[in-house]
Amino acid sequence: MAGDVTGLAGFLYEFGLLKRYKRTGWLVAGVRDPESIAEHSFRAAVIAAVIAGLEGGNPERAAFMSLFHDTQETRITDIPYIGKRYLTAASNEDVTADQVRGLPAEVASLVGDAVAEYEEKATLEAVCARDADKLECLIQAVEYREQGHQNVQGWIDSSLALITTETGKRLAEEALSTGTLDWVTRVLNGD
Repeated sequence: MAGDVTGLAGFLYEFGLLKRYKRTGWLVAGVRDPESIAEHSFRAAVIAAVIAGLEGGNPERAAFMSLFHDTQETRITDIPYIGKRYLTAASNEDVTADQVRGLPAEVASLVGDAVAEYEEKATLEAVCARDADKLECLIQAVEYREQGHQNVQGWIDSSLALITTETGKRLAEEALSTGTLDWVTRVLNGD
């Protein structure tokens, strides 16, 4: 086997928590069984690749950052925005540094650099990844609204207000004007 893998199994088990941890904001909105952090990150990564590709950026880099943008929540959980008013949390970069401490340097750098780039918002790919995070939240809110949850408009409005790329804005408007299952009808009709 090539390279040192010391500590990586624990790192992978830790990130498995993201499949079990729920996005807490949706609990505040009354969603009884909300999406997990991992489910959110997966679709955000797909969206980031799409936005970056259409904006002329590197889709792989944007998607990669999106995969790691919430991994810190294994240690600090998904604190709802209302809770953040009363807490001082460590920076995502600091949490990530703790998470990768003792791992092979190549892995520590790979993950740490992705999180730092995302948090700095200085590259096109980071901006696309951040837009993807907001667009995924907006899309999830629309899905929950269609399922009968009435308290999600604030998530739609706040997410829409924070999207900055032209592609992200156009995708958000498209998502807001399209039913969540309209694509099924198009497929069944042969479109």
